[in-house]
Amino acid sequence: MENTRNHTALLVIDMQKDFVEEDGLMRVDGGKAIVPAVIKAVEVARELGILVVWVVREHDSLGRDVELFRRHFYGLGKVGPTSKGNTGAELVDGLLIKEGDYKLVKTRFSAFFATHLHSFLQSNGINSVVIVGVQTPNCIRQTVFDAIALDYQPVTVIVDATAAATPDIHFANIRDMKNVGVATPTLQEWLDNNA
Repeated sequence: MENTRNHTALLVIDMQKDFVEEDGLMRVDGGKAIVPAVIKAVEVARELGILVVWVVREHDSLGRDVELFRRHFYGLGKVGPTSKGNTGAELVDGLLIKEGDYKLVKTRFSAFFATHLHSFLQSNGINSVVIVGVQTPNCIRQTVFDAIALDYQPVTVIVDATAAATPDIHFANIRDMKNVGVATPTLQEWLDNNA
């Protein structure tokens, strides 16, 4: 089991104030409820020697690096979601990047799209990913499908440490991912498997 852990990374996706806090500019309704589970997953990953990768969105204040459909949120005199240097781009309370962790900035849904994540993971001997965070139909799902396309095995999504706007949306997407071979344990099941 130890050898497997050395080849696994925990990807913590978009656990930022703009996505999780009540006053977040792009709040995901289910985000706040999963914070304790994400904190626990990070703590256990560190204890087990699993690499923790913080995947965050940070955008140019003018929105020049954001998807076209979101550009109206940005511009002179506006503070768009997860704009660099603003409070909304910070991790939620209780989550901290520590020495040995890695921070990756993305500007699209997938953590792999137009980033160096794949080469970083490969150069660190990682061939398996565990995913937590928000939001299931967007950033979680696209990252998962890219991980599958890049032959990471296994790909795991901790179902109660990920969230969407509604439980129905969350579980419909979890079902789709499970149907293509993604492992979908609860946090407790994942902890039991790694005990």
